[in-house]
Amino acid sequence: MAFSDSPYIIELLTPKQSDQSIEEKLQEFARRYARILQEDATVSICDNPLGNIHFTAMEVVSFLDLSFVPERTLLHLNSFHRKVDFDDFLRDARDRGLKYILVVSGDGSPRLPRLEPAQLGVPGKTVTSVEMLRYIEREHPGHFTCGVAFNQYEPLPDEREKLRRKIEAGARFVITQPVIGREESVATLEDVGVPVFVGAWMSKRIEPLCECVGVRKPDTARYDPVENLTAVQGAYPGFGIYLAQLGFKREWGSLLTRAPHAFPATRRTLVPADRPRSA
Repeated sequence: MAFSDSPYIIELLTPKQSDQSIEEKLQEFARRYARILQEDATVSICDNPLGNIHFTAMEVVSFLDLSFVPERTLLHLNSFHRKVDFDDFLRDARDRGLKYILVVSGDGSPRLPRLEPAQLGVPGKTVTSVEMLRYIEREHPGHFTCGVAFNQYEPLPDEREKLRRKIEAGARFVITQPVIGREESVATLEDVGVPVFVGAWMSKRIEPLCECVGVRKPDTARYDPVENLTAVQGAYPGFGIYLAQLGFKREWGSLLTRAPHAFPATRRTLVPADRPRSA
């Protein structure tokens, strides 16, 4: 099953560079990667989430001598890299046949370098996902299918304008921040013309999400991720689902109730802008 057919994307973290048992963590990554594929979902591999320094997807696949499945692998790429490492990542991904990239500005850290606009040959003071999208298409025309993030917790008019510019720059799919139930700002994305995947927070600890996006903790005694996933799947029948912070110690295949053919929104335009679409 290809990314364009799968209604689910599941987040997977590579080992941190500070992890003590690297070999064990690498094997754990390989097992989890295989498990996600077994559930007919797409694997989404993060890039230094929350500013923590992790091994890159390319480093992990080299350590493990593991073959990624290109049609079911989504790589994240943010702006907190040296230019040489940024270019090496793209070349390595292309050489391995990987094509799907989520392009985000990223979470900063004093320990991480950041791309400068001049390095990408563009004006301005900071590199955003718009500049990254244009650079990737310029340097690797027609190869990558890039998506972007949508933060529904920001003022909606500003965020919709940002999204318009991202799609204009070449974004071919959108992933939202995790939602709690139904949010009208997310529902309005039905008109953006590209596939949308709604984030679902799968950890019982809701505090990290609230801190990350800057919102107040829900007024509930406890947060139940399974109940919320059920609500999200019912609230957005035309969108795919992005599962963040999913635990791998439990059985969760039964939660993935959507069939591939039920998601026309995930089957639209998952091709680069200059690549002809099938009739």
